[in-house]
Amino acid sequence: MDERESEAHEPAPTMASGPAPADPGWSRPPLTEPDPGWSPPPLTEPGPAEAGAAGPGGPGAEAHQAPSRRRGPLSDAVALALVAALAGGILGGAIVLRLRPATRTVVRTFPSNTSRLAAPQDVQGVLAKVEPATVAIRTQAFQGNDLFGGGGQVVGAGTGTILTAGGEVLTNNHVVAGASSIKVSVFGQSELQDADLVARDPPDDVALVKIRGAHGLPAAQLGDSDKAVVGDAVLAIGNALALAGGPSVTQGIISAKDRTVPAGNETLEGMIQTDAAINPGNSGGPLVNAQGQVIGMNTAVAAGSPGEPAQNVGFAIPMNRIKPLLPDLRQGHAPVSSTTFLGAGLVTLTPELRQQYGFKPDQGAVVGQVVAGSPAEGAGLQVGDVITSFDGQAVDSSEKLRSLIRGHKPGDRVPLTFTRGSAEHSVTVVLGSRQVAGQ
Repeated sequence: MDERESEAHEPAPTMASGPAPADPGWSRPPLTEPDPGWSPPPLTEPGPAEAGAAGPGGPGAEAHQAPSRRRGPLSDAVALALVAALAGGILGGAIVLRLRPATRTVVRTFPSNTSRLAAPQDVQGVLAKVEPATVAIRTQAFQGNDLFGGGGQVVGAGTGTILTAGGEVLTNNHVVAGASSIKVSVFGQSELQDADLVARDPPDDVALVKIRGAHGLPAAQLGDSDKAVVGDAVLAIGNALALAGGPSVTQGIISAKDRTVPAGNETLEGMIQTDAAINPGNSGGPLVNAQGQVIGMNTAVAAGSPGEPAQNVGFAIPMNRIKPLLPDLRQGHAPVSSTTFLGAGLVTLTPELRQQYGFKPDQGAVVGQVVAGSPAEGAGLQVGDVITSFDGQAVDSSEKLRSLIRGHKPGDRVPLTFTRGSAEHSVTVVLGSRQVAGQ
């Protein structure tokens, strides 16, 4: 993700995490509104003769025409310009999500709330478990080279989570990519510690570093991000704006799950959305539940467009997405499966979506976007299709499908079953490989 490694300054906070500029008075050109010509796919009442209802369109979803009466576009009314404030700099990008009320009322029931952080002592109790395992990361990298040989050292800031007593630290790839020097500030210690890059995985924006000579460090407890539900209380901890005096702590809730976030040359899928304040420098830091377990890694924040500013829309990579990557990273290389590519933006089929849009399957992953020239397009997938089976295994969520895809290598031929309207189709998809900048 090379774009993440070049710093451009802007007044609004940016995509979750990223190096904080040394000067708090940073600024950068305003963002431009995403292409106004984008049109969300119309939704239709599915019937036996239809080509299929359009599913929830992710950012940049393609228009999908189908007969029958319209029930409102899959996306239509809130526009977000997504900006990434990432290590070595701040990345600009854009995402559009449009929502319009559906014609049906969906009634939801919620379980009793067991995730409350109701009092200051509760927050302090959770913080006591996690803050000692949170580190501030400072990087140096050589950046720039003009016709006269110009260029110099650029300082970046980020955050990391200690995984082992021996000093393994989890952070974002964009925090350490291209760094010539990595130093870590351990909780309770005044001197910076040298650290080395073990391995990084650019497509997933994950990296592992190790503190030199470390032993006996407190390790964070990793939680089950699949068990987190919308409305759960969370804390975000990190090196926000690289302010002196220790990490910053912000409180919020899980606002949504399974978000797709475009970030430069890459697209991060299955992200947790939170309203806990995230700022440049928070990148790589823990998103923590009420039990003091790390359920995500703070990675991006939406800044919004000049006319429609976004507030408190941050994103974290789910911990269950990161855990399978750790064995390969510890061996010093990125997982081969991290580049395996289907080329479809996916959203879990929930009972609410099924009722709202009339999808036939009870479970599956809805295609919200098809990348041009991708294996998904080659297999004939369209926006609104519901993938129900992959390689002979049932698909009950978008995360399950991503996990199955990761179990394969680029070039594998895999059977896939999907439903379009009321008809079921089976195809064979030839998985591709994502082109990763800077790898």
